[in-house]
Amino acid sequence: TLFHVPMCEIERVLGQLARALKPRGVLFSSNPRGPNIEQFNGPRYGAYYTLERWQKLLGEAGFEELTHYYRPAGRPRDEQPWLASAWRKMSPSP
Repeated sequence: TLFHVPMCEIERVLGQLARALKPRGVLFSSNPRGPNIEQFNGPRYGAYYTLERWQKLLGEAGFEELTHYYRPAGRPRDEQPWLASAWRKMSPSP
């Protein structure tokens, strides 16, 4: 569902998710990727991020990346429209 959050709201939503998770909790996302644009695809709104922008957004929200990969597996990158990633909520500084 993060794919459907407007770009102007994503930082707030990611911050809320970070606060909701237990310390060192894990967040998984799998979103269509794209050139940092938001648009309608038919009747459905979507926000399409590059890996670099997604990493920046999640890092600023207090997450550290565990892994990322493109889907579906086994296809050339231009035929892998989905970016899947797993993130751990960083522990608070002592």
